[in-house]
Amino acid sequence: MIVDVHCHTPTHTHEVPEEDFRSFSAWRTDRDVVTSNTWADFDAAIEPADVAIVFNIAADDPLGSTGLSYRPEDTNTATAAYVKENPTKAIGFMSVNPTKPDVWDEVERARELGLVGVKLGANYQEFEPLGKPALEFYAYCEREGLPILFHQGASPIRHAPLRYTFPLVTDEVAIAFPELRIVMAHMGHPWARETVVTIRKHPHVYADVSSIYLRPWVLYESLLFATEWGAAGKLLLGSDFPIATTAEAIAGLRRANDIVEGTKFPRIPDEVIENIINADALGALGLADPRGRTKS
Repeated sequence: MIVDVHCHTPTHTHEVPEEDFRSFSAWRTDRDVVTSNTWADFDAAIEPADVAIVFNIAADDPLGSTGLSYRPEDTNTATAAYVKENPTKAIGFMSVNPTKPDVWDEVERARELGLVGVKLGANYQEFEPLGKPALEFYAYCEREGLPILFHQGASPIRHAPLRYTFPLVTDEVAIAFPELRIVMAHMGHPWARETVVTIRKHPHVYADVSSIYLRPWVLYESLLFATEWGAAGKLLLGSDFPIATTAEAIAGLRRANDIVEGTKFPRIPDEVIENIINADALGALGLADPRGRTKS
């Protein structure tokens, strides 16, 4: 089974009005990324996946110009609506800011909507990831069995603090909450070494490979670190739609050795790559397979 664990909720149900069109030049080096999209665009992008985990980032405005963040009530409502219409393929994660006064009301509402995990980006949401409100929220997620997917690593957004996304911050979270299931997005690029040694030591901490296949050396180096440290089995497939599609992610992974062709550099074993593509992400995160569900 192919599970794409990293997809941003489509911004529009049907046609995108001209005034809502957004594109952003800093996510990829080869082309601009159109971040306004429809349910049909999303369906086409994730077609190779059997299951997709869907979310956006709840933030006041940090990503508003890119179309990748919204107020919590908007992003969670939109995510739940898409999942309700696509119950056998989509799993929805909520996004909240643990420091907001109404966070627990929104968490309760999101859970009633059927969202079963959390997406956090402390750098975009501008909260201290080891602060008291965040730690209280992680404790709740551990207790309630809600996996958290953290944005990890670089960002082109100027005011988003990089130190909030450094992988060793997640190491401290995992030490404090050993039963909390965590996904470190993007293998923490460019800090893949720190990500690998973190996922290696914590049984319930994983990393997704979303977006790293857009940079050939980052991809090769990241997978090599994971292979040499015996942590390749902790890697999960992710596309980072709309930045890329599931098919792009799979094809990119399978090109990992192209950059070292004809050299004496070690190759990434084919089975490592195929195991990422077919990883048991749902089992790892304690999530039910949605393919037995029907529309409510």
